[in-house]
Amino acid sequence: MGKKVIVVDDSSTIRRQLVETLSGAGYEVVEASDGVEGARVIDANADAAMVICDVNMPNKNGLEMLADIKANGKHAALPVVMLTTEGDPVLVQKAKSAGAKGWLVKPIKPDLLLATARKLAGAA
Repeated sequence: MGKKVIVVDDSSTIRRQLVETLSGAGYEVVEASDGVEGARVIDANADAAMVICDVNMPNKNGLEMLADIKANGKHAALPVVMLTTEGDPVLVQKAKSAGAKGWLVKPIKPDLLLATARKLAGAA
């Protein structure tokens, strides 16, 4: 199995699309459905190479989860890419300031997703 990518999104449809694309390219994918579960999954998968996280989710949004995991020194170097329907420059800047390494806009293009994964996580 290839490098591990954690996908955090409250939409099961989006998660399925991401899992199919990433696993089809050889990545191992672990899923979470909100920021609370995402933080737990990240803690339980210290060998993860990258996180792809939705911004707008219930319980804890992606920016809150990002801030939490970056504040925990254990995951400070873990690349996190935000995934959203929004391209608001203020939101993008907020995410970058919080430690995000990238920003993908839905609907996600498989070739762009895989190029991002290869750049930040390495080849599967």
